Amino acid sequence: MPSYELATKQYEAILFDFDGVLVDSEPVHFECWREVLKPFGLELDWPTYRDQGIGISDRELLAVLCRQVTPPLDVDVLVAEYPRKKALFRSLMLERRPFSADVLDLISKLSQRRLGVVTSSGRAEVEPVLEAAGVRHAFEVAVFGGDVRRLKPAPDPYLLAVERLGVATALVVEDSDAGEASARAAGLDVLRIHHQREMAGLVRERLGL
Repeated sequence: MPSYELATKQYEAILFDFDGVLVDSEPVHFECWREVLKPFGLELDWPTYRDQGIGISDRELLAVLCRQVTPPLDVDVLVAEYPRKKALFRSLMLERRPFSADVLDLISKLSQRRLGVVTSSGRAEVEPVLEAAGVRHAFEVAVFGGDVRRLKPAPDPYLLAVERLGVATALVVEDSDAGEASARAAGLDVLRIHHQREMAGLVRERLGL
């Protein structure tokens, strides 16, 4: 579709991924996992996290790490540490207040539109951060990792979001291959970003704001 048509296309809703889209939180997730994995002698590097951990389930990332040691670790041993990782992440995010002024301004400008958050992260990690920023009310629907059986790149998270909203068209803002694949499999248009700091400007441009 030509760019001018994309700019003027009317969407019934705008759906945002959370990590790496609304907030630059992937480095914080990375920091938390490194801390949690230390007692097991596992060293997580950024390329591994970037390629194996962004946009997909944490269990898949942990399974990759378990196979890197001899003898391999049982993935459930690491999964049992997930509550500690979630608590650490929530603490750091609330302390750092990660929403930029640019993103908060964008959310305000979109107040007359139907908005949603669709993330593979858990409710306990994401919702307190949205509430602390004073923007939870702006998102009519929120789909968290525990709300669907299959996470991104399966279409389930975005299918559930549009079902809850009762809409047929939505623009999805994503930063990962898995997230983009999920949205496209659900039949939705995608605005792909490559860094969180460019998100607000690209959304304004796409919507003609």
